[in-house]
Amino acid sequence: MGHGGGRRAAAALVCALAWAILAGAAQAAVREQTIDYHDGEVALQGTLYADDAHNGPRPGVLVIHEWWGLNDYARQRARRLAELGYVAFAVDMYGAGKVTEHPKQAGEWAGMVTANVAAWRQRALAALAVLRAQAGVDPARLAAIGYCFGGASVLQLAYSGADLRGVVSFHGSLPAADAAEVGHIRARILVEHGGADGFVGPERVAAFEQALAGSAVDWRVTVHGGAKHGFTNPDAGDYGLEGLAYDARADRRSWAAMQDFFGEIFAP
Repeated sequence: MGHGGGRRAAAALVCALAWAILAGAAQAAVREQTIDYHDGEVALQGTLYADDAHNGPRPGVLVIHEWWGLNDYARQRARRLAELGYVAFAVDMYGAGKVTEHPKQAGEWAGMVTANVAAWRQRALAALAVLRAQAGVDPARLAAIGYCFGGASVLQLAYSGADLRGVVSFHGSLPAADAAEVGHIRARILVEHGGADGFVGPERVAAFEQALAGSAVDWRVTVHGGAKHGFTNPDAGDYGLEGLAYDARADRRSWAAMQDFFGEIFAP
């Protein structure tokens, strides 16, 4: 073969390798799937994220939104989890399509869900059942994370005795468990809290900690100095609600802490 033929063969090989790499990248892309489900008669619609390049059963993570509803922010967090190798389900706690940017409306919707604690927990458990049933999910390795209203929701899941390896609350409202609920908790608990959170003050944090003190529950509260409520959401300051602010450092550190936590709870 002459030099020209050798160069053409080499170019063809490079081309073939490039196409193989591109094809592999395409196959590794995160898959997004809308899932309709119900809690009793209430129609709900969540979004599932998974990277099919990861073979075999893997941990599943529930993602519960802020009080604004299942918006792009919550979905983006679920997608990031899928990129890390988890199957992530961004759940709907209000009903299909209910999303707002208005604090008054958000407060009304959140209040309707939280008014009845048993019903609140059941709404979250309905989503957990959907995640557990997904192909590729290891039903023995499940966790839940939540933001603001969602942070309180994942704690309610833990208090209900849900079969979870762990829950992570990011700037959640920190409802305190009563003595009976503490005895039901199976999940390990990680709380990422803003030290300058004007909505969830030191007294609320103290009550949460006191409820778990001396119990067999594995729990930890990390306080990020100077961080305000909503510190993980880059759009927190756009809602016109005083006391909400993004904190890039606290966001980065709390996400890293969550990954370390998952490394512990999902270890073989």
